Amino acid sequence: MSKLVIVESPTKARTIREFLPKDYQVEASMGHIRDLPASAAEIPPKLKGEEWARLGVNVGQGFEPLYVISRDKKKVVRDLTAALKSADELILATDEDREGESIAWHLMQVLKPRIPIKRMVFHEITREAIQDALKKCRTIDSDLVEAQETRRILDRLVGYTVSPLLWKKVAPGLSAGRVQSAAVRLLVQREQDRRGFHSGSYWDLKATIEAHAERFTAQLVTLGGVRLATGADFDESTGRIPKGKKVVLLEQQQAADLRDRLLKGAWSVKEVNEREQERTPAPPFTTSTLQMEANRKLGMSARETMQVAQRLYEQGYITYMRTDSVHLSKQALGTIRQCVMNKYGQDYLSPTPRQFRTKSKGAQEAHEAIRPAGQRMPTAEELHLSGQEFRLYDLIWKRAIATQMANAKLKLSTVTLAVEDAEFRASGKRVVFPGFFRAYVEGADDPSAALDDQETILPPLKQGEPVDCRALDPMQHDTKPPARYTDATLVKELESNGIGRPSTYATIISTIQDRGYVVKQGNQLIPTFTAFAVNHLMEEHFPELVDTQFTARVEQVLDDIASGGTEGVPYLESFYLGERGLDQQVKAKEIEIDPREIHALEVQPLSVRVRIGPYGPYLEYENNGDLVRVSLPEAMPPGDLVDEEIRHLLRQKEEGPQPLGHHPESGEPVFALIGPYGPYVQLGENGESGTNGKGAKPRRVSLPKNLKPETIALDQAIALLELPRNLGPHPDDGKAVEAGIGRFGPFVRHDGEYRSLTKTDDVLKVGLPRALDLLAQEKGRRKVEMLRELGEHPEGGVIGLFEGRYGPYVKHGKVNASLPKAMSAQDITLEQALALLSEKQAKKPAANKGAKSTRKSTSKSTPKTAPKTTSKSKSSTSAASKTGTKAAPKSTAKKKTASTSKTSKTPNKKQVPQE
Repeated sequence: MSKLVIVESPTKARTIREFLPKDYQVEASMGHIRDLPASAAEIPPKLKGEEWARLGVNVGQGFEPLYVISRDKKKVVRDLTAALKSADELILATDEDREGESIAWHLMQVLKPRIPIKRMVFHEITREAIQDALKKCRTIDSDLVEAQETRRILDRLVGYTVSPLLWKKVAPGLSAGRVQSAAVRLLVQREQDRRGFHSGSYWDLKATIEAHAERFTAQLVTLGGVRLATGADFDESTGRIPKGKKVVLLEQQQAADLRDRLLKGAWSVKEVNEREQERTPAPPFTTSTLQMEANRKLGMSARETMQVAQRLYEQGYITYMRTDSVHLSKQALGTIRQCVMNKYGQDYLSPTPRQFRTKSKGAQEAHEAIRPAGQRMPTAEELHLSGQEFRLYDLIWKRAIATQMANAKLKLSTVTLAVEDAEFRASGKRVVFPGFFRAYVEGADDPSAALDDQETILPPLKQGEPVDCRALDPMQHDTKPPARYTDATLVKELESNGIGRPSTYATIISTIQDRGYVVKQGNQLIPTFTAFAVNHLMEEHFPELVDTQFTARVEQVLDDIASGGTEGVPYLESFYLGERGLDQQVKAKEIEIDPREIHALEVQPLSVRVRIGPYGPYLEYENNGDLVRVSLPEAMPPGDLVDEEIRHLLRQKEEGPQPLGHHPESGEPVFALIGPYGPYVQLGENGESGTNGKGAKPRRVSLPKNLKPETIALDQAIALLELPRNLGPHPDDGKAVEAGIGRFGPFVRHDGEYRSLTKTDDVLKVGLPRALDLLAQEKGRRKVEMLRELGEHPEGGVIGLFEGRYGPYVKHGKVNASLPKAMSAQDITLEQALALLSEKQAKKPAANKGAKSTRKSTSKSTPKTAPKTTSKSKSSTSAASKTGTKAAPKSTAKKKTASTSKTSKTPNKKQVPQE
C-alpha cells in the first residue's frame, strides 16, 4: 500500500515527488475535475426539462449547484480512482488559496475515498517546506470552500442572467460579468475622458549653461515674477487656461523675442539649495505588484506574468505567486541577508532585518510575499533559466534581495539662475551611496520618469557667481490626454477600487480581451465600441453592477464568508431573489429597455450615433428622412473618433469610394475596398469593367495579410491585380511556375499542382527558388519543425509546439490541437497543452455513420466566446462532514455529478451565456 498525493499539475507533481518518500505516489488532477455545465450538451438528460438547469444553479433549492465532469476530465477521474485503490491514505496537496481548497473538496466529493484524508498546504515547493507540511496536515476548510463556491455561483448568476438581455438589446454573442463589467467601465470612462479632452499649447525656453567647464540645462520658470504656465494649468475640457489664473502663457513669437532679449543679458546664480535624502527599498512582491512591475519593466501582460510565475513555482524556484502579503519569514530574512553579505558586503546590508507590513485590508499575513524559494536562493544564472522564466525570476530575486539592503543616500540640488526679469531652474541628483540601488530600482508607470539611480550632476555653484548661456532654445509643448490604461495601471486601479482580488486580476484582463471589449495596441488597453454600447446599457439600467463600490462590497462579503463570519446562501438570496434582486430587475428591464436607445456613442452637434450590429460598429444618421449607415473600422479606438473623422466618413459615404488612382494601360480606376470577406483591391467601377466587358463583374483580388486597405499604394494594388505572376520555367519540364492569390490565400502552382505560401512569404516578391522548394514538398504536408519541447505526456512521449499553416499547435503522437487565439504560443504551459490535447482527443467522432452528423453538430454548437477551460476553473461547494472536515458550507445542498450527454442538443453559438 502507498499514500496518494494529488496536486493540480504534472509539473508540480514531478517537483514534489522528489521530496517525498518512495511509498508516496503523486498524481495530477489537471486543475478542477468538475464544474458548472458550460453548455446544454453537458446538462444530464433527466434535468434538461428543468428551467434552472440552464443556469446550472437551482436557485429554488438553496442555490444548489449542478456540477458535471466534462468529457476531457473523465480519463483523469478514472486514473485517480484507479490510483486510489492501492492507497491507504489520501493527501490533497492543492494550492493554499480558496480555489486550491475548492479543487481539494471536489476531488474528495468525486473520488469518495474510504481511507483517511489529509489536506496539505505549503507556500513553496522545497524539501524543507514539503516535509514540514506533511507534519502539519489539516482538514479541508469548509469556509474557504463556501467562499469560493459563492463566488462561482454569483458570477454564474450574473453572466447567465444579464448576457441574454445584451443579446436582445445590443448584439448577439455579448456577455456581462460581475467583475468584468466593472473593469470595462473603468476603461470606457478613461476613453470618454480622452474624447472630451482638448489639447492646449504653450512655449518655454531651455537654456544650455556652462560653468566650471561643465554644461547643464535649465528651464524657464518665471517671467517678471510670475510663474510660467505648464500643462497642469490647462483646463482639459477647453484646452485653455481658466480665467483668473495668474500665469504667463508664451506664444511662439513671444518665446522667440524673449530668447533674443535674454541672450544679451548677464546670467548669474541667484540661489543654490542642497539637501540629502534617503530612499528605502520597496517591499517584496505581492501578486499585484509583480504584475505591475513585470508589465513596466519586462513588457509582460498580467496573464503572461502569472503563467510564467506558475511555472517557476511548480518547479520549486519561487514561493506561491498568489498572495497579497509582503511578509517575509525569519528563515527567508536570514537567507536574503546572507546573500547580501556574500554578494555586496557588510556595507550594503541593512543594520537590522527589515520587515514590511501589508496595508491592504484582508491580507493574509500567514502567507509570504513572492520570493525565491528555499534556503539558498540561487540566481537565475545559477538555475540555468532562460527566456521569460529567467527575466521574471531575476526580477523577483533582485526585489527580494533589495529588501534587506542598506538605504540609498542621495544629494539633491536645485539651482536658480537669473537673467534680467527671468528665472531659470536646474535640478541635480547625485548618488552618495547606492545601497539597494545596486540590486534593484523600482519602475514607474510614466515612461518618461527617471529611475531613482540615474544621476544628474550639477557643477559646484555659488550664489552670485556668473555663468555663461551657450544656447537658448524655444520649446513647444502640447498637453496630452489622460493616458490609456496598461496592464500595470489597470491592475493598480482594480486594486485601489477593490475590484476582484490580486489572484483574479490576470483573469479579468484576459477575459475582457477575449470577449472583444478590449483590444491591445502596444502596451495600451483600448475599449472597443462594443464595450461602449454594453457599458451604456449597464450604467443606464444596472448601475449597481458596474459600481466599483458595489463590487468592492461583494469582495468583502466573500472575505467574510471565508473567515466564517457570514453565510453564502442568505447573501445569494438577497442578491438574486430579493425585492430588488437581479432576477426581477432583468425581467423588468427586458420590457422596459428600447434597443433603439442603446448606442455606443452619440456625437453632437452632428446628430450621429455609433451603434453595434452583427457585423461590427457603424455610424447612423438621418439624411432627408432616411437612416444612413456607415461601417466603422474595427480597429478604430473610440477616443480617436473625432468630429473631423466622422465628417470624412460621411462624405466618403455620400461621394462613394475614392480611387487610389488609375490603371496606366486601361485607364480604369483602382480601388481598395472592404467587403464581407475582408479587404480587397478592385479594377473598375461596380457593374462595368474595360477588362471584362460592359456589365461584367470587375476584377477583384483579396489583400494579403501584410497589406492594409488604408495604406496600400497604387503600384501595389496594380501588382496584385496582375496576379498570377510568372516566376519562370520549371527546370524539369519547362512549364511555367506562377504565384497568385486564390480562395485559400497566396499560393504557387505548376502544372496543376498548388502549394500555399507561408506567413513569411510575400506573393509579390516570392522567387522561383522558393517556389520550387515549396512545390517539392509532399502535397498537403509542409516541412514543420518543432518550435520547442513542452515536456512529457503522462502516457509517454513528448509534447511539442509547432507552427502550422493556420497558426501554432501542440502535438502528441498523432493528435494535434490548435492554440486558441487568446493563448500565446510563447508562453503556453505543459498543463495547457495537455488540456488542449485531451479536449481534441475527446472530440474525435466515432467511426460510424453518425460521425458526420456529430462533427456537424459540434462545429455549430461551439460558441466563439464560450468560456475557456483553464487549469483552474472557479468552482466550489461544501465539504462532507463524514470525512472529518469542518461543517459543510451553507450554500450547498445535495451535489450532483454528471457527464456530458452525447444525444443532447447543443445551443446555438449566439445563445451561450458568458460569465
